[in-house]
Amino acid sequence: MMEPRPNHAADAGQGGRVPLVVPDLTLEGPVKVSLWLVPRGATVLAGDRVVELLAGAATIDLEAPVAGRLVRQLIDEDDIVGPGTVLAEIEPAEAA
Repeated sequence: MMEPRPNHAADAGQGGRVPLVVPDLTLEGPVKVSLWLVPRGATVLAGDRVVELLAGAATIDLEAPVAGRLVRQLIDEDDIVGPGTVLAEIEPAEAA
């Protein structure tokens, strides 16, 4: 079994960037990054679906917490992640 990727919280949130974090899903088994729905550099609105996670038969879409630009993807597709793992950073629109 693959181990979850490390939490990049110490690397994220620099310069006013907002992290996209895996929530505590209270699901059994590993959680995998299935598909990035937004490429790096793309503009997102708050609530836009950014990344798809798989946990067993469940599919979970994580939404952008703010409007802005997706500036970093810290995790690759098919990586196993855990609660609190920072997946990406968004530069808020007012800071862009």
